[in-house]
Amino acid sequence: MKIFIDTANLDMIKEINSWGILDGVTTNPSLIAKEGVDVRTRVREIAEIVDGPISAEAMSTTAEEMVKEGRELASIHPNINVKLPMCVETLKATKILSSEGIKVNVTLIFSPLQALLAAKAGAAFVSPFVGRLDDIGQYGSDLVEEIMAIFNNYGIGTEVIAASIRGPNHVLDATLCGCDIATIPYDTLKKMIGHPKTDEGIAKFVADYEKSKKN
Repeated sequence: MKIFIDTANLDMIKEINSWGILDGVTTNPSLIAKEGVDVRTRVREIAEIVDGPISAEAMSTTAEEMVKEGRELASIHPNINVKLPMCVETLKATKILSSEGIKVNVTLIFSPLQALLAAKAGAAFVSPFVGRLDDIGQYGSDLVEEIMAIFNNYGIGTEVIAASIRGPNHVLDATLCGCDIATIPYDTLKKMIGHPKTDEGIAKFVADYEKSKKN
């Protein structure tokens, strides 16, 4: 499974990239606003750090405007794909952009049929939002599993990005159903490294080593 980081913070991206595990980056207007920079500047800076897909969100509301904004975003760097929220206008824009070789990440997916329609329109990626479904009492990971089953049934090449990840369990669920990608917050990536028994084992090894030097 590919691992993306869901942030627009350059320091976080640089750190996770230094681990050798980072395959791409997703951003959104809220994340970029926190950094106090404009979208074009920040995605260009991210592209200089990470050699992989970078999602930049278009904010237009009509297909014509989405296509125009999508072309502008994609022109910044070859690795940039255009994030569009699931709706009729997005399907129209996705058909056009994908025909021009511009990759589209259809986001705010909350049902498997939405994912199917986005894929048929030409989306390179679909992003089901796991955590937001958990928030309203549904089991969000079921959505990812259902999408993967449909795509596998029909040999659909669109990649599925498990998004709105709230913790390591969401990442584990995504891996177990064969999800292509998980886009993960910085704090969750840090949590995935540690385990109390690992810390305990390291402490014991260090203590035993120090003892051996005294003998």
